[in-house]
Amino acid sequence: MKPLIASTFMQAYHIPRATGIEALTLTGSHVPTPERGQVLVHMHAASLNYRDLMIVEGRAARGAPPENLIPLSDGAGLVIAVGPEVTRFKPGDRVAACFMQSWVGGPLSAEDGASALGGALDGVLAEYRLFDHQGLVRLPEHLSFEQGATLPCAAVTAWNALFGGQPLSPGDSVLVLGTGGVSVFALQFAVAAGFRVIATSSSDEKLDVMRHLGADHGVNYRRHPEWQEEVLRLTNGDGVARVVEVGGTGTLARSILATRLGGEIGMIGALTTGGEINPTTAMRRNLILRGIYVGSRQMFEAMNRAISAHRIEPVIDRVFPFAAAAEAYRHLKSQTHLGKVVIRISE
Repeated sequence: MKPLIASTFMQAYHIPRATGIEALTLTGSHVPTPERGQVLVHMHAASLNYRDLMIVEGRAARGAPPENLIPLSDGAGLVIAVGPEVTRFKPGDRVAACFMQSWVGGPLSAEDGASALGGALDGVLAEYRLFDHQGLVRLPEHLSFEQGATLPCAAVTAWNALFGGQPLSPGDSVLVLGTGGVSVFALQFAVAAGFRVIATSSSDEKLDVMRHLGADHGVNYRRHPEWQEEVLRLTNGDGVARVVEVGGTGTLARSILATRLGGEIGMIGALTTGGEINPTTAMRRNLILRGIYVGSRQMFEAMNRAISAHRIEPVIDRVFPFAAAAEAYRHLKSQTHLGKVVIRISE
């Protein structure tokens, strides 16, 4: 089937070398044609994660990205053409790309880890993009492309943190650290599931927003540097059943102390450094420390069913035009945002 586009020319951002945000380079090329098992998507929006900032600055855990990488893992758009033997999609479908293109379900494999968009593979900051049809999901009908573009990494990560480990029960307490994309999604999913949520932030204004979204309590960690003590006080000394731990080594020790006996910590990010971790504390509290690397397509699809059922709408801080992609990166780096930073690629 011929692509339903008026032009065969497209633009995409590349990172010739990971030397910083200023390295982002807009280049032109021909729109590709889908081959066997492939889907051509007209990208409408993309969103940023902290990982994307680390990649463009050459600080990614896996080392320098491939030269001329197209960045960003999270994007949504419209299917405009499919190749032979594509059965999952048709032109006109609204879709989002999976963070790891080959991880359909089950345990994460090394091969799946090597299929991450915007890192090992070219990402989505382009007007058109080819995907394997196994690496896409349909968007919930009530979401815009901008909202849908926020889902693949942050939302699936939050979903995995809450529902991919030992089961939680309505009324259980969940602690979310900060007000970035993962933490806000975790709050929204936890509220929908009937969990009690405690949120932390350095900003009372951001904590007010988190309460408006359904958080039961907010803890300002500048006012309460030993914020785990506040969490214990708010849970009658028991601690929370689950921590969505995005901070890393600088916050993990306090997260361990804030977790109830037999609870679980979803270890996601590395936004902070320093701090001494004593594994004996976790051992004696019988805790599960579970590393989380986003999630599978099956998790994405389950999450989308919940988003549709509860009419959950992602929280977007700002939307930048395609020409201002570098400005979007700088806004993310400022850490003044609440929720997701989005780039509108096309109307």
